[in-house]
Amino acid sequence: MNPEEFRRHGHEVVDWIADYYKDIEKFPVLSRVKPGEVRSKLPPNAPEEGESFEAILRDVEEIILPGITHWQSPNFFGFFPCNASGPAILGELMSAGLGVQGMLWTTSPACTELETHVLDWLVDMLGLPAKFKSDGPGGGVIQDTASSATLCALLAARERATGFQTNELGCDGCLVAYASTEAHSSVEKAVRIAGIGRQKLRLIGTDDNLALRPAALLAQVRKDRKAGLVPAFVCATVGTTSSNALDPVAEIGRIAAGEGMWLHVDAAMSGTAAVCPEFRHIHDGLEFADSYCFNPHKWMFTNFDCDTFYVADRAALIRTLTILPEYLRNKATDSGAVIDYRDWHVQLGRRFRALKLWFVIRHFGVEGLRRRVREHVELAGQFARWVEDSVGFELAVQPPLNLVCFRHKAGDEFNRRLLERLNEGGKLYLSHTIVKGRYTLRLCVGQTNTEARHVEGAWREIEQTAASLEAGAS
Repeated sequence: MNPEEFRRHGHEVVDWIADYYKDIEKFPVLSRVKPGEVRSKLPPNAPEEGESFEAILRDVEEIILPGITHWQSPNFFGFFPCNASGPAILGELMSAGLGVQGMLWTTSPACTELETHVLDWLVDMLGLPAKFKSDGPGGGVIQDTASSATLCALLAARERATGFQTNELGCDGCLVAYASTEAHSSVEKAVRIAGIGRQKLRLIGTDDNLALRPAALLAQVRKDRKAGLVPAFVCATVGTTSSNALDPVAEIGRIAAGEGMWLHVDAAMSGTAAVCPEFRHIHDGLEFADSYCFNPHKWMFTNFDCDTFYVADRAALIRTLTILPEYLRNKATDSGAVIDYRDWHVQLGRRFRALKLWFVIRHFGVEGLRRRVREHVELAGQFARWVEDSVGFELAVQPPLNLVCFRHKAGDEFNRRLLERLNEGGKLYLSHTIVKGRYTLRLCVGQTNTEARHVEGAWREIEQTAASLEAGAS
């Protein structure tokens, strides 16, 4: 594809994407294809000769699009958002066009330095502790997801707890990690990958707000020490996936500091809320944290994948992950004057993710981001009030930010059927969880283009569908 062909087809793709966003509310939010249906429409073998771009686009329309669940629909209320926006898409396009491999500073200085600078911006934008900025011993890096951030934090914690011997000798089975029963499953995956083992992960019980109980954490730590084990790592969650619960970071942090444990704070979705000063209380106690992460690809309107991961002491992280073969040696690295982000995560290669995040921040501006976050929190609050005022529904837990956990009073089986009927209807998409042992529906307001009319329409659809199910049951 020569430059002129690329220009023509590129315009076609941009037009296609623009039309997709213009028409996105016309599609059923949840894909209706059956298992295997997409593959059944694809040829069994790759083409021997190249095909026209027109044919490729036609198959996108006819085969791929019906198999898409439309995460960018303003009626997508499931899970947590995985957002895109115009500036982010254009930044992603430019990143793809440049084709940078940013493993070393020298392989593209702008890739590294823009990333460092934008992550320093975010420290100020979210009111994070200054120790996470690059002008001190800490700093930030863009990971793919919060799961990778948790793994890197755990690996650094493992090495610090063993005097950086585990990389050489392997795990001896003495290290213990802690998180709440509501923590993300990535913590369990991380302890498996890091060689600590699932049996050495202590899941601590929660209070009535589904937040980790510090007293229970401290009791378990002391029990483990008495058994000859080494408490090494604790993960506090700011906005759990199930219910958006907020762990008491300050109390957990004081325990971690007193016991010599690494404290990682996972604020994957909710961290974006701190762009608004009135929501920064969610980060109270972050001064105790050894590491912290949040995902701009969730609520900061930046295309997946983009997780920002901060450490208070980058030397511990780098010492844990660095390997320098001869073929990567270069004058800039040897000088010690640059950051090589290959030493800050598991993989060697890395994309120019900072470009799309930079585009988003510059396009929206800090105040523009605040306006959008405040709107989403207010819309979620309004939805929660409708639930509370209704006869048939109830809140499962009070919503701290933009996630509402609710259920119909008719019981678990009714709520299962309600969710299935709603999602099959195509007008909206919700997901579910279990809260305090009961089947619960989740509605998260965070998609880039969701407005009041979409939330109002969702509540009408929920009420009408529930009424239809009740009538059928009677």
